[in-house]
Amino acid sequence: MLTHNQLNNTTTSTASEKHLSVRSPLDGKLLASLKESNKAELNELTGLAQKAFIHWSATPVKERVQVFYNYLSLLRENKQQLAQLVQLENGKTLDEASAEIEKSIELTEFACSLPQLCAGQTMEVSKGVECKTIYSPLGVVASIAPFNFPHMVPHWTLPNALVLGNTMILKPSELTPLSSLKIAEMLESCGLPKGVLNIVNGGKEIVEAICDHPDITAVSFVGSTPVAKIVYKRATGNYKKALALGGAKNHLLVLPDAHPDMTAGNVVASMSGCAGQRCMAASVMLAVGNVDHIITKMCDEARKIIPGQNLGAVISAKAKERIEHYITSAEQQGAKILVDGRNSLVRGKEKGYYVGPTIIDHVSPEMSVATEEIFGPVISIIRVNSLEEALAIENKNPFGNAAGVFTQSGALADRVIKQVSAGMVGVNVGVPVPREPFSFAGWNDSKFGSGDITGESSIGFWTQLKKITTKWNPEAKVNWMS
Repeated sequence: MLTHNQLNNTTTSTASEKHLSVRSPLDGKLLASLKESNKAELNELTGLAQKAFIHWSATPVKERVQVFYNYLSLLRENKQQLAQLVQLENGKTLDEASAEIEKSIELTEFACSLPQLCAGQTMEVSKGVECKTIYSPLGVVASIAPFNFPHMVPHWTLPNALVLGNTMILKPSELTPLSSLKIAEMLESCGLPKGVLNIVNGGKEIVEAICDHPDITAVSFVGSTPVAKIVYKRATGNYKKALALGGAKNHLLVLPDAHPDMTAGNVVASMSGCAGQRCMAASVMLAVGNVDHIITKMCDEARKIIPGQNLGAVISAKAKERIEHYITSAEQQGAKILVDGRNSLVRGKEKGYYVGPTIIDHVSPEMSVATEEIFGPVISIIRVNSLEEALAIENKNPFGNAAGVFTQSGALADRVIKQVSAGMVGVNVGVPVPREPFSFAGWNDSKFGSGDITGESSIGFWTQLKKITTKWNPEAKVNWMS
């Protein structure tokens, strides 16, 4: 059992009296007791990060990136061990945890390409006069990560931010801090200098302290929309850069001409993968016209998904209770439960937190299961008569992370692509997460701030652009450009 905090990339104690108990969702067993960080520790860490920034930012980017080339090799070598840690603290299946590590590897690969992408521009704008741009790091930045991808989401931010010359305070979810501690340990072994990456543990209090700290220049956040709004408002209110990614209510439009087997498999995988605890999960299916044959196949596919075997746990007992309440509420309001995942138990892991795949039919657009983020392996089917009706429901949705359409018609797919109000769209793809170098981010109430958190557009968030004009030729004819 772990009993430490990570301070300045080293194991140490903290003056805080509070502790975080980290339990495995798989069986409810205690994994770690971590001392909770407080404002005094955050001040100390930020001071260390400021000192480290002086040397780290002055190190050429081609040298900074060597740390991440080393780290990339270490990620590949330890993939199985890292996946097992994710499974233990998050509850997802080992295959899903392994896929998460693969995505972390891909994100680190992209970070290793940044020296070629952040080279800036140079142009002779007049005889003997040169203009150029430099991407300058911001200073000490912060990343606040969620529980659902404890290894991958930190890699949305820290490789890019650090390669670009910043130093960082990383605040993992208090439910899943162990992967972040391991990341810091591995990066230190790869040559990351002391103070460049620093981890704080805790909940609301430490998040508020990060948003308020005068020496933290930028904050990224991934989590629920209500908290994203609070973080964004508080951080920007303190004159920081902020990018806060919130929740989602992703709609999949299924048309009568959709390929039955492919559609059924993809929709069910989208709603149940990672136990539905991902902001790209399918939550609402808009059944356009007669698609009963596809719904029947979906139910068959869902019944093949067994908690504790090919379906992981949800994060906590509270989450299980909340998800099952949504299902019961829909049933009481007249919806029909086609596949019921309530009261799931796994033999030998009776204290684990499991909800089976759930398909709810004949849901009306105003029901809570149709409008609120459930974050569980549940999909609600709303039946509509036309594509116009489906698009109207999708676009009324306040979120805007993802949307998808299942059809064999290119013309209809193109219409959906152009009209849905979502930042990421799939055609016959249930989870349209872009691969690097394409960036991740939604629209509307799924994102607050400008730019995206990954990909090339993240360079603009983690840096500020410096423009230099140079003249070395006094003999050159002077005009308005010189």
